[in-house]
Amino acid sequence: MMLTKPHPSSRLLLPTTTAFPNPSPNPSRVTALGSGRGRRGHHRVCASSVAPAQPASVAQPTAPALSRVDVLSEALPFIQRFRGKTVVVKYGGAAMKSPELQSSVIRDLVLLSCVGLRPVLVHGGGPEINSWLGRVGVEPQFRNGLRVTDALTMEVVEMVLVGKVNKQLVSLISVAGATAVGLCGKDARLLTARPSPDAAALGFVGEVTRVNPSVLHPIIESGHIPVIATVAADETGQAYNINADTAAGEIAAALGAEKLLLLTDVSGILADRNDPGSLVKEIDIAGVRQMVADGKVGGGMIPKVECCVRALAQGVYTASIIDGRVPHSLLLEILTDEGTGTMITG
Repeated sequence: MMLTKPHPSSRLLLPTTTAFPNPSPNPSRVTALGSGRGRRGHHRVCASSVAPAQPASVAQPTAPALSRVDVLSEALPFIQRFRGKTVVVKYGGAAMKSPELQSSVIRDLVLLSCVGLRPVLVHGGGPEINSWLGRVGVEPQFRNGLRVTDALTMEVVEMVLVGKVNKQLVSLISVAGATAVGLCGKDARLLTARPSPDAAALGFVGEVTRVNPSVLHPIIESGHIPVIATVAADETGQAYNINADTAAGEIAAALGAEKLLLLTDVSGILADRNDPGSLVKEIDIAGVRQMVADGKVGGGMIPKVECCVRALAQGVYTASIIDGRVPHSLLLEILTDEGTGTMITG
């Protein structure tokens, strides 16, 4: 089954009258515990219907203040739904290039942590890697969306992802008011890798053979945010560059996460790749596989879709591909009626 929608507004502020959704067949879209209502529909409750009338002499709140209260009110059922649940977020692409978007993502992540969700951040760092490769005179090369990684490139990848990007993200989370712990796949054998089947062409690009989540559990249970760079080693200690989408999916499955969210540079899966307005709002595994078979999903979207399908098959409840270029896309997907991007269900 496939539902399409126009690209959502990037604004979180809602009108004074708040829309509460009608029933939805998808339990992951339920917005009120025990209410039987989903994330769609227009059952409206006005502020005047849920609060006693105020005497004329009492000063009334301003419209902006009421709008902010409405936002919090709408978010409450979602906070109740996801409180205590693990959410794995893959962060990369354009959202890492813009300081404004980076700040937005980090603040949203911290907000989710503060209201009781258990976020895990898995990151890439392609733009930063490209910049440092240019400094040492190496031209970045890609094959089927994967970085060709020779020995020198692998050294730069590990230096940039583990030593620079990872620690920068940890610092930003700390400044935003939460605590984070920076890790890479090598730490405590969090990720064990093996060479890609196309190793002859790709070099030190690896696949994940095993995830050891035991190092993550005490971090998460203590209220800290794990920040994971996707560099891992094989049984001999050889380092490999792991695709961040793939790593996020495997980590989500190993943790039994409620949601996997991939922040990308596109709005989600499109029913027509030439029509940005044909966003697929929700689709199941069978539907997305059919789209791949029909050639409607191609290029760099295929590894993302495969990553989501594999995570769902291993027990992750839902997986979403969302546009990291949209401010507050994480909050829009998790804490609002409409969501954003494409949600894939099992």
